[in-house]
Amino acid sequence: MTDKPILEVKDLSVNFYTNRRCNRALRGVSFSLDPGRILCVVGESGCGKSVTASAVLGLLPELARIEGGSITYNSDKGPIEIEKLPRMGRKMRAIRGKDIAMIFQDPMTALNPMLSVGYQINESLLEHGMAGNKRAAARQSIELLGSMGIPLPEQRVREYPHQYSGGMRQRAMIAMAMSCKPKILIADEPTTALDVTIQAQIFDLMLELREKENTAILLITHDMGVVCELADEVAVMYMGNIVENGSAAHVLAKPAHPYTKALLESIPVFGQGKNQNLEPIRGNTPDPFDRPPGCQFAPRCDYYTPDCDNGMPPQVRLSDSHFCLCRNPVLAEPALAEGGIADA
Repeated sequence: MTDKPILEVKDLSVNFYTNRRCNRALRGVSFSLDPGRILCVVGESGCGKSVTASAVLGLLPELARIEGGSITYNSDKGPIEIEKLPRMGRKMRAIRGKDIAMIFQDPMTALNPMLSVGYQINESLLEHGMAGNKRAAARQSIELLGSMGIPLPEQRVREYPHQYSGGMRQRAMIAMAMSCKPKILIADEPTTALDVTIQAQIFDLMLELREKENTAILLITHDMGVVCELADEVAVMYMGNIVENGSAAHVLAKPAHPYTKALLESIPVFGQGKNQNLEPIRGNTPDPFDRPPGCQFAPRCDYYTPDCDNGMPPQVRLSDSHFCLCRNPVLAEPALAEGGIADA
């Protein structure tokens, strides 16, 4: 593993413009991803996880704008500033799918219904030079579908998405994302439609890709069990901000932000049965067009103080690799909190 991150996102801000209104979907998001590491991004629906992934791949919709910040992919040929590339330009298309691949959340709409599944996998292999000819591409497509646990891959490779079940479509999409052995794999809820056995198989394949190709993985998930099992680093998002990030050991064992702590307290623990006391997070996420004046989590926070309404909280440095966006970090020592505060 090199000393330089393969992906660096700094102060990324994305706005959505609809009906003469502006939704600030991302507000200064920063993180880095090292080769061969797994960064898990967690948070409630609507917090900006998928928007972040789409921005990295240049797949934001037309009504979205990157208003600030940078997305740097440190390729073998040097750094590439992705936010400056045309979305459908030649350079972006050369990166998308080959160097940076994505497993989309919704398998029902991610595949083209007019083309066979095999054709769509072949197209990716041939476009990025991963197969010498159509026959070799077809052979690789069959092997990929078989590795995903799809029965009769020689037959299924000629079928269309509507002939696949939801779980099979998801596996076909994962096969397509892994086909070019990308340097960065973005997985947006990759096992949503899969049963537990296939989930384990898919995660094993992702780990194998990481070990063999040193692939960096950005995993978006709601499943904290998956986070505990796979994550090297964890980033917790809320209302377009990364409110806490750091190593998985620090964030999961000693959560500092009240939102991270509330997330962990609301999850059932296997083996404790009815004896465990689950604490749901009270309230709902704010309206993105009518946000709280200061900390976005303040209306739902058990550690709220009037000072929380005075603008966005500072970033508190808890250790060399553990940061928190909060005025009242749950477990922060006063000396660390005072010494590590920086402007957000």
